[in-house]
Amino acid sequence: MSGDLAARQAELVAALVAGGPLPPGFAPAPVDAARRALLRKRAGDVARHWPLLAAGLGAEWPAVFTAWADGRPTGGSLRDGWDLARELRAEGTLPPLGAEELAVREAASRYDGRTAPRPRRRPAFARVGGAVAVQAAGRVRLLRPAPR
Repeated sequence: MSGDLAARQAELVAALVAGGPLPPGFAPAPVDAARRALLRKRAGDVARHWPLLAAGLGAEWPAVFTAWADGRPTGGSLRDGWDLARELRAEGTLPPLGAEELAVREAASRYDGRTAPRPRRRPAFARVGGAVAVQAAGRVRLLRPAPR
């Protein structure tokens, strides 16, 4: 019996956070409402780890994040923000503030999209948009182009 309960719970969790099908016996409307609430909570958590990305998207942040995250299991707030920022960069829609934040993160840490980010030990730089972040001796400096 506990195995059956565990399997049903796993199905429900998959439907709520990973885009899984609705398990039998659950009403679609309440599950969908809970799924949307969890996406909003997740957007808030990611915004705390990626404040410049969220600020750069402004009022669009919740919609952009939830559209991206819907159906994707979370890798944690830091990694979710990193993956979203990289996807926005690839699409050409990463706002300048998000580009600066991504450049700083990529200069400071290695992240392959699969495993947890690890601090860089050697000097590194990252360029995203017009920003260049340089990391040396554990400190990151953000270089911006001169205003015109």
